[in-house]
Amino acid sequence: MRVDALTPREPSAIRDALARREGLDAGRANVCVAGAGAGASPVAEDTAEEIGRLPRHTLKPPAAWDTHRGSVSLGSPAVAGILNVTPDSFSDGGLYVKVDDAIRHAEQMIEAGADMIDIGAESTRPGVADRLDPADEWRRLEPVLSQFARRFPSMPVSVDTVNAETGRRALDGGAWVLNDVSGLRFDAEIATVCAEFGAGLIVMHSRGSFPEMATYQHAEYDDVVLNVVEELERSVRIAESRGLSRERIVIDPGLGFAKRPEHNYAVLRGLTAIAALGFPVMVGPSRKRFLGNVAGADVADRDNATAAACVVAYAHGAKLFRVHDVSRVRGALQIAHAVREPGCPSSNFDS
Repeated sequence: MRVDALTPREPSAIRDALARREGLDAGRANVCVAGAGAGASPVAEDTAEEIGRLPRHTLKPPAAWDTHRGSVSLGSPAVAGILNVTPDSFSDGGLYVKVDDAIRHAEQMIEAGADMIDIGAESTRPGVADRLDPADEWRRLEPVLSQFARRFPSMPVSVDTVNAETGRRALDGGAWVLNDVSGLRFDAEIATVCAEFGAGLIVMHSRGSFPEMATYQHAEYDDVVLNVVEELERSVRIAESRGLSRERIVIDPGLGFAKRPEHNYAVLRGLTAIAALGFPVMVGPSRKRFLGNVAGADVADRDNATAAACVVAYAHGAKLFRVHDVSRVRGALQIAHAVREPGCPSSNFDS
């Protein structure tokens, strides 16, 4: 694990997270710090001292993410292109509800360098009504997913759903991964379905009911990074209790979900502690309002800010990036990867 740009509180967060994961006394948790060589940011003296007092433990980041249809390489940043087949998503609602339009957009993202496509048929935008009926969700999703699977059988595809019934149909129909923005709070059977198929699962941090998730109604934290770590650990424990192996789990801190702007920036700064849980980290900052609050841009003009947020997230340990503008983010991450890993072979970014 890297310790680039840690804040003074993060070593204790890392220690506590590792202790909980390994079933150890937090005061005796072991950690091995690596990657603070060329190109690493300075680490505060008190941070270095606290890390230095800990015994050694090895945490190797996974080189790939296993799914039932193949693996996704994590040797370099993996970009997941967003394909919303909804009439009401906050950024691109209504643009890709027709199958031909959706497939054409997916093809454009693949040509732009997407390593994965994430398809969603239910909007989680602020102000959304209650959950979509699973039958209606599947009616939107099925024709796009089935044609996508026929056209691009070797392209990893995740389906964004909080319904196990939809998830099972999606995995039967060509999906590699399920992406649950509720972190298994609404339907833990999603983890059971993933375990049955050997599928990948993304568990995202969020709070509140479906209509509340993208609001500030539950955006109260003692320490947002520590609270996110604890709540993601809960989701992981549920997934493992349902038989899903750790190698198939990705965690997402849920940028823009139940978090005020300052919370989102704290999470970006604290991603190292979240990554210390030992799972690949996905982030989804794309075009979200916390970027607009700083950059002063409307939704359609936040792609530069999105790329900047992804570079920051990568520097702090994120592995996967769920975005609308694949080309812009991919280009920014190529530069970040070249700086961080000079001379390192890159499977995702080979041209």
